[in-house]
Amino acid sequence: MGRFLFFRKISSFQVIGLGFLSVIICGALLLFLPFSTQAGQSTSFLDALFTATSAVCVTGLVVQDTATHWTLFGQIIIILLIQIGGLGVVTAVASVSMLTRRKIGLRQRNLMQEAFSTNYLSGIVKLTSFSIKFTFLLEGIGMVLLFIVYFPLYGFAKGLWYSVFHAISAFCNAGFDLMGINEPFSSLTSFHQNPIVNITIMGLIVVGGLGFLTWDDIRKNKLCYKKYGMQTKTVLFVSTVLIVFPAIYFFFGEFQSYAMSTRFFGSFFQSVTMRTAGFNTLDLAKCSEAGWMLMIILMLIGGSPGSTAGGMKTTTIAILFANIKAVFWRREDSTLFKKRVPEEVIRQAAVILMMYLTLFLSTGMIISRLENIPLMVCLFETASAIGTVGLTLGITTKIGTISHILLIILMFFGRVGGLTLIFAANRGIKKTHSRYPKDHITVG
Repeated sequence: MGRFLFFRKISSFQVIGLGFLSVIICGALLLFLPFSTQAGQSTSFLDALFTATSAVCVTGLVVQDTATHWTLFGQIIIILLIQIGGLGVVTAVASVSMLTRRKIGLRQRNLMQEAFSTNYLSGIVKLTSFSIKFTFLLEGIGMVLLFIVYFPLYGFAKGLWYSVFHAISAFCNAGFDLMGINEPFSSLTSFHQNPIVNITIMGLIVVGGLGFLTWDDIRKNKLCYKKYGMQTKTVLFVSTVLIVFPAIYFFFGEFQSYAMSTRFFGSFFQSVTMRTAGFNTLDLAKCSEAGWMLMIILMLIGGSPGSTAGGMKTTTIAILFANIKAVFWRREDSTLFKKRVPEEVIRQAAVILMMYLTLFLSTGMIISRLENIPLMVCLFETASAIGTVGLTLGITTKIGTISHILLIILMFFGRVGGLTLIFAANRGIKKTHSRYPKDHITVG
């Protein structure tokens, strides 16, 4: 009876956080088993925990090469963790209920509502069902396209497995790959000139990163742009800007030494993958610090709400710029596409920005001091972790235990969400209706 009351008392935010944590621990224990590694010996528990966290949080940072260190069993565990993490623990559990035709109660519907970051409870089961079907459909299409390339190279069985693994990893914006068989930690650099691999992976990343809410709106209203909601319009506009303009910079500013086809695909691929996917086709270590800084910004922004991607989210940045515009033009309301943004949402966006900047900067400084590594390289690593991206400049395998633990915390924070963790921790705080007197303070 006491256990039942305990579960009744915990909030939706706490359930989501504990759900992700439980899956991470279970995954780490499975990866810790001797037959998960090709050497037949248990990997260190910290490495297993780091890998499980990176997989569930769809990040892609690794301390062991996925293809050469883990057995087929270990790789299956990793891809299952990625699929659960990409869909979300709540959605994954709900899919089991749907398959077994169990009744979904109000408690579960509330959880699903929080998992998708939507204000509407009505139709949440249909949205969840659509998300699951949409995920498997797109992953299936991606698998078929990748199989066209992988089958001639690796044969039927291995080509099929590689196609399944990379399709799921790309759609879930995870960035895990099995191309270490060519060169450890090489990601997709051996396919930088292959149009099918480039376009397929980019397409899966973009579709997964736009969010299920966006695709559900498009499904309902087809190509009638005027009927789209403010969030859908914002997501589509900001995502387009964040793909096109960085690609132009990479094309003219960073990858001039490559052949034209490689330069074109490489510029767009890096622009797409920076926002939480974690694959790379070109050597990022050769880019300038200005290029790294742009990559850091893209990694922190991330994907869109209710998607497989992490980061602060495209809508957060749009809301902050809308508020800046309102202040500059001395308008009372912040607006997006002729719709007013609620004051509470603006406050939440500001809090999210400050949380991400504080954690990304402070952790980067700590790792730089602990490991005696240049600050910019460490900031790239921490932005990659908290944005659940998975790109690195080569230091993930070289840093120590404390730094790895810090990255684990950042990955968990980036996937579960800062506000979710704060609301989960502050559930017991009671609201007060009293207000302090107002006074003036100067800013700027």
